[in-house]
This record gives sequence, structure tokens and C-alpha cells, in this order.
Amino acid sequence: MAAKKTFVLRIDENTYAALEKWAADEFRSVNGQLEYIISQALREAGRVPKAGKKGEPDQKDPAA
Repeated sequence: MAAKKTFVLRIDENTYAALEKWAADEFRSVNGQLEYIISQALREAGRVPKAGKKGEPDQKDPAA
């Protein structure tokens, strides 16, 4: 498992409350829900680094 980086996130109370409810609805912690949302957004944007190429964006398949 890759090492995890910790950081501070400042978020307004209403957004946090909505996030907390969403996380509970999907049986995740708020932290787990944030990781899920970020992972999904990175995949959809084609910005997930390939394994072994830390920090480099995913190469899009030109045949796709």
C-alpha cells in the first residue's frame, strides 16, 4: 500500500454537513468519501499516474 500524505483542508460547515451525510449514505468515513471523490475525478480527467511513474499523468490511448 502506498504511503498516505496528510494535509489540512478547510471547508465550510454546510459543505461538510452535506459531505458527512453523503459518506454515511455510502457507509464511508468523511475521509474515505473524499478519497473516493478525488479518485473518481482524477480518473475521469485522465490524470491518474501509471503504476511506477509517480507524478506523471496517465497516457491516453490514442486508439481510443
